[in-house]
Amino acid sequence: MSGRRIFARPARLGAIAPYLWMLLFFLVPFGFVLKISLSQTAIAQPPYLPVFDLTQGAAAFKTALTALSLDNFRLLVSDNLYVFSYLRSLVVAVVATAILLVIGYPIAYGIARLPPRWQPIAMMLVIVPFWTSFLIRIYAWINILQHDGLLNQMLLSLHLVSVPVVWLSSDSAMYLGIVYSYLPFMILPLFATLAKMEPALEEAASDLGAPPLKVFWLITFPLSLPGVAAGVLLCFIPIVGEFVIPDLLAGSNSLMIGQTLWLEFFTNKDWPVASAAAIVLLLLLVAPLVVYDRLQRAQLEGAR
Repeated sequence: MSGRRIFARPARLGAIAPYLWMLLFFLVPFGFVLKISLSQTAIAQPPYLPVFDLTQGAAAFKTALTALSLDNFRLLVSDNLYVFSYLRSLVVAVVATAILLVIGYPIAYGIARLPPRWQPIAMMLVIVPFWTSFLIRIYAWINILQHDGLLNQMLLSLHLVSVPVVWLSSDSAMYLGIVYSYLPFMILPLFATLAKMEPALEEAASDLGAPPLKVFWLITFPLSLPGVAAGVLLCFIPIVGEFVIPDLLAGSNSLMIGQTLWLEFFTNKDWPVASAAAIVLLLLLVAPLVVYDRLQRAQLEGAR
């Protein structure tokens, strides 16, 4: 019995560890951000009021609680700047994720159909960009897309354009940078799903007379939907809050919520409004995760 108890303790600790991780690194910071979002901006250090000071006793703590308000959340709804930033971020994330899926699916499918000895090499080529700093790669695109950059020089030398094209500070440059940066996040889960797919299913459908396009839409694509969902979530969620790529490659009129948060935190020093914007952003990003979780559970229950 004592031996079983000894082995049971590590198992219990292993089961509790994820919850402790979520408590320490998500719920506790979320509580701080939520408290700041309910505070008021002040010219002080820290730049918000009220500040909870547990050393002043329970009465001061209750007074600070009564000073909290939802004014910052009302501001987000009433100010078109924040509404536009959220809508802009969602539109960019949807469009960029759709482009990533269209480009990443054929690449993942092609890698999954390679001979097993070539698949690790192909996947290594996909992962190679991760070996270089993210900022360096984005700055490299600035050099490529600038007025006298490599792209315009190639277009001019091929006589495809007569004058240099303006690429930087445009939506095209932003989408190009996003697709380049997040493409591995789409390919990896798609490849993991497609590589596990049994080729005999496609062969059986072909033997029964189904054309290749019909085989793809009726067999391959439905079976790869878990990889599609994982790739879409891995790309969509971080793109919504993207700051670096829009700030360096897009124009000043393409303000996304990540840039708005930066301006409020570090330029305007308005921590309460920035915290409220971060809370709303978090709620927007949790929604697709909840939908995905319910679909997964429904799929598992259906399989049973």
